[in-house]
Amino acid sequence: MKLRLFAKTALPTIILAGAVTTAFAAGPPIGISPVDTGSLPSTGEEWLTVNPYRADTAGVDVWKEAVEVGASGYNQNCARCHGIEGVSGGLAPDLRYLEAEEYGDEWYAERFRSGMTQNGITKMPAFEEQLGQDAAWAIRTYIETRPDSDAMDAVSDELKALRDQMAEYANNAEGADAEALQARLTEIGEGIDTLSGAPVADSIALRAAAQIDGTPAAYKTAAETLTIGLSAAN
Repeated sequence: MKLRLFAKTALPTIILAGAVTTAFAAGPPIGISPVDTGSLPSTGEEWLTVNPYRADTAGVDVWKEAVEVGASGYNQNCARCHGIEGVSGGLAPDLRYLEAEEYGDEWYAERFRSGMTQNGITKMPAFEEQLGQDAAWAIRTYIETRPDSDAMDAVSDELKALRDQMAEYANNAEGADAEALQARLTEIGEGIDTLSGAPVADSIALRAAAQIDGTPAAYKTAAETLTIGLSAAN
């Protein structure tokens, strides 16, 4: 199922790149950062075995909120070991490949709640008490919507061209066709798969498409979204 949707950007905090690429061998993070789950619906006290925030379960608006909340939670607590955008350096599991289905959800929930200890050394802290279930599934939603890197590479040249076009429209939007740009960016976004099997990838193409409203300011924002996303991909 492909959906024509996206709203607020869930771009990672790029300034974290230098700090969080430390390998898994460096040990667990010092402290755990709380996650503001905002307006996400509560998942209750009993732990679930299936992600409740997927678009086909909770609806598009909840899904979008979960991706944004999850991006923040992941970058604060997970990226140091598991890598920016979930791209592992090889010493920690690459969570992008964790199946977006019940089997993957159960494994994720168990590891999130209990952490991981090996030979008496804590490799991953237990997050259950500090972050709770709402944050857990938001982070899971963000992880499973990471786009396939190869698919992104295949469209990067066209996205760069569209970025340059919108940068020009940011200065002079006369003659710009907002609907055509949105349609093409959406089409590109819908063609980008996830590695988890989740139906929708949180791609910069869909983010940029949602930001276009025909005004110069919106073209500037969309161009910046593509610029940052393409830079992070490289």
